[in-house]
This record gives sequence, structure tokens and C-alpha cells, in this order.
Amino acid sequence: MKSRGTSSPVRCAWAQSDLAIRYHDEEWGVPVRDDGKLFEFLILEGAQAGLSWETILNKRENYRAAFDGFDAQAVARYDRRKMAKLLKDPGIVRNRLKIASAVQNARALLRVQGEFGSFERYVWQFVKGEPRVNSWKSRQRVPARTAESDALSKDLKKRGFNFVGSTICYAFMQAVGMVNDHMVECFRYDQLIGRKAAQRT
Repeated sequence: MKSRGTSSPVRCAWAQSDLAIRYHDEEWGVPVRDDGKLFEFLILEGAQAGLSWETILNKRENYRAAFDGFDAQAVARYDRRKMAKLLKDPGIVRNRLKIASAVQNARALLRVQGEFGSFERYVWQFVKGEPRVNSWKSRQRVPARTAESDALSKDLKKRGFNFVGSTICYAFMQAVGMVNDHMVECFRYDQLIGRKAAQRT
């Protein structure tokens, strides 16, 4: 892992472009407790399957516009006509299965909210309510899936969610801060641990 010059902080090696650096520095690994934001990442991680995260980041604002600001109640009401319209939208990933999955997942999320009170309460139980802090020194050591992502994936599928394989679930968990997978040398690693400690006081 290299720093970008003497004045640049050391960050995770995957953050290369300006967009990825901003996402890495401001969002990746920050605990998300808002259902709307969690739904956003659920849609985006599902859309990313088979593609690069950079591709999805570049389309993120288009997704926000196309999917009613990631309003699960609105997306849950999409019918075939609306999905056909989305399939023609060049600003998003025009994959019929992924678009249908977003609608299906919105409906499933609403059911989970009804049962648990919030989607946040449901997903965070898989890490016992607190971020799991890892201590990776090499990017190659970071797993693509874990026992927790396996359990989340299995339960989501049982509840009617789609495009929620264990690898997608682990990427989701990393994104929403259920797991801190910043490299230990990354400046965000200590910042997020400090934020976690501050939240407890």
C-alpha cells in the first residue's frame, strides 16, 4: 500500500480514482443505521454483481434518480411497465433480473420492517449490533465471504430477497460498516475505531 506523495494519507489500495477515493474516505466502512441508506447499498451491491464497483459508483446518481431516491415503499410499487422503462434507462445497469430483484427486495424489506421494526435492527443482528473490526495487513487476506455473510445470505433468501449471495452480502457488510475491513495502515482504520469508541461514551 502506497501513499500518494508525502502529504497524502495512506489508504486502501483499491481507492484509485477520485470518485473511489471520495467514497473510501467518506463512506466505506462507516456504520449505517438508516433503512433508506441500507436499501440503497442493497440495490447497488446487487447491481454490481459481475461488474466493478467503480462502474456502480459512476452510475450511483442515475440509480438515485431512477429508483425514487431509493425509497423502498416507492420501489415496492413498481409494476411491469415501470420495470420495462427502467430497462431502457442507459444510466443504470440494464439487466432485467437485477431490476426485478430491486423491486422484489424492496417488497421483502418492507416485510422485514414490519416484523423487526426496522431493516437496520434485522441486518445488524448478524454482527450482534456492533461493527466487527478486523486487522488486515494485506489486501489478499481479506475474505470474499464469512460465516456471518453466509448466515445473512441464507436468511435473506429465506425471506424472499434476491441477488444476495454470500459474497454480495459481505461486500454489503463492508460498505455499511458492519465490518471494518480497512487495512490497518489505512488512515480510515483508526478513524473508524475512534468513532466507534466515541459512540459508546
